[in-house]
Amino acid sequence: MPQSKILLDSASYIRLARSIHPLLSNEFGKDNYCLYVLPEFEKEFQKNAKLQSRFGWVNDSEHKDNRSNMLALSRKEKKNIEITKDFILDYAVENQPGISKVDIAVLSYSYTLNIPLATDDSDMIKVAKYYNIVAYKTLELIRLMLDYEHIDMKKVEQIASYWIYVNDQPKDFARDYKKLFKKPLPKPSY
Repeated sequence: MPQSKILLDSASYIRLARSIHPLLSNEFGKDNYCLYVLPEFEKEFQKNAKLQSRFGWVNDSEHKDNRSNMLALSRKEKKNIEITKDFILDYAVENQPGISKVDIAVLSYSYTLNIPLATDDSDMIKVAKYYNIVAYKTLELIRLMLDYEHIDMKKVEQIASYWIYVNDQPKDFARDYKKLFKKPLPKPSY
């Protein structure tokens, strides 16, 4: 059975990769879900000193190696992705001007390849909705992993606790957590 690919934006990758390793190119569930980041993530991360300072572990060899397996694209797909970037950028400039070039790339890949993305960025979610791109919040992706026994509830609580500890919670975190897992947020244990 072919993979059911899901693209991660930068924040979703950073929120998950330290706690679930290896995160990428590791199939799970009956639909062979498999997570990917784009090469643009690497460029964005290396240019951002604030991100490097706060999340230095991203440059550890084990995480770099895990990110090395990229989506295989045909020449036609690459060309269509570039065309898609232009029209998504045009829409975003007028309607969601806070979206970064990397965000545009993730949306363009998802649209062109017809694969879902994971993001907690409300502007990206709005653009995805406009273009009928399936977008999961990171907690929804975690719920999917739990449902397919890729992770257990103890891991879910560990991830949530870590996000609280490092003060990196997505918008509506407490509400979404309670809705998806039917439990209150765990206490930070670090």
